[in-house]
Amino acid sequence: MTKKLPSITNKLPALIAGAGFVLLWQLVCSLGLVPAYMLPSPLDVLRAFWFERVLLWENALITLKEAFIGLGLGVLLGLVFATVMDAVPVLRRAIYPILVLTQTVPTVAIAPLLVLWFGYGLVPKVVLIVITTFFPVTVGLLDGFVSADPDTIDLLRSMGAGKWQIFRYIKFPGALSQFFSGLRIAAAYCVVGAVISEWLGGFGGLGVYMTRVKKAFAFDKMFAVIFLISAVSLGLMALVDLARRLCMPWQQVRENKEQ
Repeated sequence: MTKKLPSITNKLPALIAGAGFVLLWQLVCSLGLVPAYMLPSPLDVLRAFWFERVLLWENALITLKEAFIGLGLGVLLGLVFATVMDAVPVLRRAIYPILVLTQTVPTVAIAPLLVLWFGYGLVPKVVLIVITTFFPVTVGLLDGFVSADPDTIDLLRSMGAGKWQIFRYIKFPGALSQFFSGLRIAAAYCVVGAVISEWLGGFGGLGVYMTRVKKAFAFDKMFAVIFLISAVSLGLMALVDLARRLCMPWQQVRENKEQ
């Protein structure tokens, strides 16, 4: 109980700020300071959630399917590329600037090309999510590999350890913290990438649903799907935090001591 108390206390300001924002929002709508067709009240958004719950759930499943496939492939490719670039420094110097350059291109600009090349099915959406999630995972792992303690590496080499043993026992465990930091960002990006790709065409998903309700000027439903997308992203980030705690129990012990 004493360990949970600091955690609750730390989250209290954010909870109070969130509740105050919702109350202010409801007050502005109740007083008619903003027209209802431009800004629905929180109660209107909740009603839209309830009446559209079946459609929201069906479309959310489609978006989650795309997000999980794209995130899985992005993480796998990021792990492979980071490992290869760490093992071959020449490749890292050649490929890393190109990776940075790709992040200057907005995903909204890439999405129409992917739809043109691959159609309106699952493939362009997964490709866009892979492009979005690949960079933070790769960079996080690379930074973790580079930050490995050189004295520890020299010690293992003096004991006859090879490159694989150094990678397995020093570099990869030491890079887990940066990996999960990048994965946390990628988990949030994968849902956004899926929704953006669905805006440009598709047969289902939260992005397609959002496009339909926007054309109907149903802004209460629009706000409902926006909050649902945020909730899904937060849920995925929470899953990443859970995985980090399970894979790095020593980090949790350290954080508890600092609190």
